[in-house]
Amino acid sequence: MIFKALHVTGLVLVFVLMSAAGVWGALAMYYLGPQTEILRYGLMVLFTLFTLGIVAAFASRWRRWSALGLYMLTITLLIGCFFTIEPSNDRDWQTDVAVLPYAEVEGDLVTFHNIRNFDYRSETDYTPAYYDKSFELSKLERVDIVAVYWMGPAIAHVFLSFAFSGGEHLAASIETRKEKNEEYSTIKGFFRQYELYYVVADERDVMRLRTNYRFDPPEDVYVYPLKGTLGNARQLFLEYVKKINSLNEQPEFYNSLTTNCTTNIWLNSLVNPDHLPFDWKIIASGYLPEYLYDKGRLNSQGLSYPDLRKQVHVNARAQAADNAADFSERIRKVP
Repeated sequence: MIFKALHVTGLVLVFVLMSAAGVWGALAMYYLGPQTEILRYGLMVLFTLFTLGIVAAFASRWRRWSALGLYMLTITLLIGCFFTIEPSNDRDWQTDVAVLPYAEVEGDLVTFHNIRNFDYRSETDYTPAYYDKSFELSKLERVDIVAVYWMGPAIAHVFLSFAFSGGEHLAASIETRKEKNEEYSTIKGFFRQYELYYVVADERDVMRLRTNYRFDPPEDVYVYPLKGTLGNARQLFLEYVKKINSLNEQPEFYNSLTTNCTTNIWLNSLVNPDHLPFDWKIIASGYLPEYLYDKGRLNSQGLSYPDLRKQVHVNARAQAADNAADFSERIRKVP
């Protein structure tokens, strides 16, 4: 009886794994196939039919193990092809991600090149502009975590902003580097279709774009002050510098699950020994601020999480500040 139960459980597990591999393989055929769309659809359909044939053979015991061996070989070859795809910095990039930032470190001084500060007239109509700026590491006094919502409470785009004494701020947003005429797709992001990109920007660019110019759908921006030691903040900043410079030399792929905006923040935070443990709320990024609050990593000033959330919602203040020189100060000034 026990043997039979184990046998059935094993068969069910094999069916589940084959089904998952079939879905992955069909999508891989589409996203990694020829540029001609009809050929990619054709390959996806053929692979789906092939998977169904293997499943049918396995279910009917007709050459069950031969069919399974053939399928495993096919999936292995497909995975091998998948890992031969190489990232590149040499593509026809969209204008907003065309220029790579980089930094030079000389003792306490960190000089960033190509800080983005576009002059927006709408989300898609803007004048590109960049500047270089030096920051003294010893003057880094705070790190803020920015959460941007546009599709419900579970999903948010999350990035960091580093605050220096004297009112200087530098935002770093981890995003996909898209080619011209390329749209973002979460599913596509699993198949080595986007390079990883760190937007290093003036807050008047990366925040104001989301509060003042994106309305379809509208985006809600929350700027939470993090709580931690200055030593940890500076180590994290230098880790960002290291990663940004590394991507100039060796590009990497973005992955919707493993190397997205929030998982990369967590990976960068590993430089500090007291980093937070991995949690499902890092994947369901909309809940990340609440996770940080529960772990005592937000400077809540004694506020409950709902009250803190209301206080750090900056859309109205950002719209009023617009392109003011003291934009960063004004969006953080609570009425």
